Amino acid sequence: MLAVVQRVSEARVVVDGRTTGAIGHGLLVLVCAERGDGRAEAAKLLGKILKLRIFSDEAGKMNRSVQDVQGGLLIVSQFTLAADTTGGNRPSFTNAAAPDEGRALYEHFVAEARKAHEQIGTGEFAAEMQVHLVNDGPVTIPMRVAPAS
Repeated sequence: MLAVVQRVSEARVVVDGRTTGAIGHGLLVLVCAERGDGRAEAAKLLGKILKLRIFSDEAGKMNRSVQDVQGGLLIVSQFTLAADTTGGNRPSFTNAAAPDEGRALYEHFVAEARKAHEQIGTGEFAAEMQVHLVNDGPVTIPMRVAPAS
């Protein structure tokens, strides 16, 4: 599974003029399931995100996680993270999970996040979304969890 994690002071997702999810201080998580990914990869990625120490401590060092600072998580599905641009100028998305598999893993990821963390907002799978954010830092971290062999 792939994710791009952005530390934000606020973020929200709008679909058809309505806000589907919003957070204040926390993490915007763009997430993508790739072919071969399953629940084990989703669990590993979620665990890493929740423990990722990218918030400042009293000394100004990035030493705290989103759980430590009681920040929100805004989780947005984004299959385009699986883009392969090595073959030319038009990206290929063949590495992305099939839509039904991607939806199931995204919904599982969100459900597990809700069990593990209090403040969760979401986008809407396969919808045309507008993501509004104020990137704090800016801090943007790409993450990948490879499928188990």
